[in-house]
Amino acid sequence: MRKQGSLVTDEAVMEDINISPMIDMVFILLIFFIVTTVFVEEPGVEVNRQYARSALQQEKNVILIAITASNDVVYGGTSVGEKGIRSVLTRLLKDAPDMPVILQVDKDSSAGTVIKVVDEAMLARAKSIKISTAKSSR
Repeated sequence: MRKQGSLVTDEAVMEDINISPMIDMVFILLIFFIVTTVFVEEPGVEVNRQYARSALQQEKNVILIAITASNDVVYGGTSVGEKGIRSVLTRLLKDAPDMPVILQVDKDSSAGTVIKVVDEAMLARAKSIKISTAKSSR
């Protein structure tokens, strides 16, 4: 039932809806999701990783280092070499000392290069060093 003397119709009420607070809320949510997003920095090269049946999903917030088939050590698309990896890791681990270091090792790289990189990572005080493998379908 309508009130007696009311001149406001349903159409007039619908015309007065203000959506500007909703737009503000959408922008605030957008900023929140951008700020809280975790960015994974890829090493910058493709490596042909060895398959392993025990492979697990890697963590999202890690330091990725690639070792190519030609024994080149790469971080962030830049070749840093075996000796340069310690300074890179020291700088990165200063801000997040518990961040794991993941080595993406090409299956044709030499074991000596991998050992040298692991040694340099340990000297940089990395607490967790893991080797990334591809998941075997067997």
